[in-house]
Amino acid sequence: MKIIIINGPNINLLGTREPEIYGSETFQNYFSTLQFKYQDLELSHYQSNIEGELISKLQEVGFEYDGIILNAAAYTHTSVGIGDAVKAIKTPVVEVHISNTFAREEFRHHSYISPNAKGVILGFGLQSYDLAVQSFLK
Repeated sequence: MKIIIINGPNINLLGTREPEIYGSETFQNYFSTLQFKYQDLELSHYQSNIEGELISKLQEVGFEYDGIILNAAAYTHTSVGIGDAVKAIKTPVVEVHISNTFAREEFRHHSYISPNAKGVILGFGLQSYDLAVQSFLK
């Protein structure tokens, strides 16, 4: 089974960015833990701070992978283009957020991705990614 995690802007700063919200672990360190836990899966990840690159990656993998875990970060709340890309592809997408977006600023309560996602997992820290992987295994 082939699953990719696609992360949006500022996820590359995990571990240093607002640790009170996002924790102190880097994504790369956590990803290594996921790879070890799910050795039978072909698990990869991609990160970009650029909206168009995220759309291009969704289009590139969206017809050949078994699952996409997408944390579009701030673009979740602003990008019609990313929402449209999720709608256009065949691979199921699980939307993930590290923080509980509904416990934060009001503008974070809306997602352009959710209407076209297989599901949404938020508020469980980095464990949200693990829960998303599990959703593809059931």
